Amino acid sequence: MASSQDARMPLLDHLRELRKRVVRASVAILFASGFGWYFYNPIITKLALPVCDLAAAQKSGATHCGSLYINGVLGPLNLQIKVSLLAGVILSAPYWLFQLWAFIAPGLHRKEKRNSVLFLASATPFFAVGATLGYLVLPVAIKVLFGFTPNSLSNLVKFDDYLDFVMRIILLFGLAFELPIFLVTFNLIGFLRGQTILRPWRIWVFCIVLFTAAFTPTADPLTMMLLAVPLIVLYFMAGGIALLVDKRRDKRASKIQTDSTSIDATTPISE
Repeated sequence: MASSQDARMPLLDHLRELRKRVVRASVAILFASGFGWYFYNPIITKLALPVCDLAAAQKSGATHCGSLYINGVLGPLNLQIKVSLLAGVILSAPYWLFQLWAFIAPGLHRKEKRNSVLFLASATPFFAVGATLGYLVLPVAIKVLFGFTPNSLSNLVKFDDYLDFVMRIILLFGLAFELPIFLVTFNLIGFLRGQTILRPWRIWVFCIVLFTAAFTPTADPLTMMLLAVPLIVLYFMAGGIALLVDKRRDKRASKIQTDSTSIDATTPISE
């Protein structure tokens, strides 16, 4: 069990710890951005695929690709920096997710820290699944939004704006899929019980739908539901897992309590 001195930390120490974690995460993102800078062209052709086939346009020597364009002297440089940072955030996700949890972990007991390994082992795959789903949703969202363009008018899209749109969807889906990991981990360390998670399920469902409606960069209900429905399913799965953990924990605690309160029958003292 952690001592009271270890469990309590002054505000300035909390701020120093937060600064240390943020600096480490930022350095990791910048380091991983170097790979994004080096593989800039393959990444940008993949990101542009929902709008146009940039790789085919480059091979044919075309001067334009669909409705995408770059504007300004610094436009190409800004675009490459944004693509590199996006790649850095995704590639370094395991490390900055670890830093996020390490900021919380000092207040936990030793056994709770061992249970928190589940967070570190599951957070990265769930983030990757969410980011992948966000990329798969991109063509649907773009098709729906482009469908509002009036007839006889062309819709020219600045690549910077398009990339901001892509970043918001990918990162939003990736971070949203961390919800069940946090719920299950908080349950394992004894911070939340399964009943506490599932009892206000109507509020949770409403908040998930409200979150997707507020932060999804598209106004179409299809894209919002593609994020909201998996989150709701994952929320109920996390609550179910938490109930099973609570049942096993309560059974173990009841057995320990019964064993500790049982008293053997008295035996006479031989004289």
